[in-house]
Amino acid sequence: MRCVIISGSPDTSVEEIKTLCTDDDFIVCADSGYTFARKAGLNPDLIIGDFDSLEEELPKDTEVVKLNTVKDDTDTEHCVMECIRRGYKDFLLLGSVGGRTDHTFANIAILSFLSEYNYHGVARNNGEEIQILKEGTYNMHGKKGLTFSVFPYGCESVNVTYKGAQYPLDRYTLTYNVSRGISNVFSDENAEIVVNRGRAILLTYYKR
Repeated sequence: MRCVIISGSPDTSVEEIKTLCTDDDFIVCADSGYTFARKAGLNPDLIIGDFDSLEEELPKDTEVVKLNTVKDDTDTEHCVMECIRRGYKDFLLLGSVGGRTDHTFANIAILSFLSEYNYHGVARNNGEEIQILKEGTYNMHGKKGLTFSVFPYGCESVNVTYKGAQYPLDRYTLTYNVSRGISNVFSDENAEIVVNRGRAILLTYYKR
């Protein structure tokens, strides 16, 4: 099963939550993410937070984990760690991008943690999808026509190969201080990104 964590970015798309969540998902709300889940007509399986930003009453028929407001990590990170403890390996983070830049950056760090320890993690909001890719081959099936950008993440450079892209690359090195990796397009239904060396952040856009 997939674990979907709904956070509380002010830019959260309720329509996207409706579209992307399925009956088979384990739905977790991070604090005020519960507001967006309710607007989307969802009943979460678990709510976690210090509830410093939630303005409505919590449901009485849902499991709730109350956190101390004095802490040095985020409600979203607590959700991820709790669901890892429960055995989940596949994560979709909604409402985790946009609003305060520091919160967005913290949630990208969570994606990096998931990648590092061989979990699958994707953040999605308003048609923007973010993944962290370590060394390996990644199939981009079904993304033909979508714009994507790749940059080094947590390192000075990343060496990549693109197959089935408008601008193919063969063992090309992207460095942290240039914008060379921006705005490519998947041109094949079975495109591939190969990270030969280093670590990359992949941003894919479902809206132009």
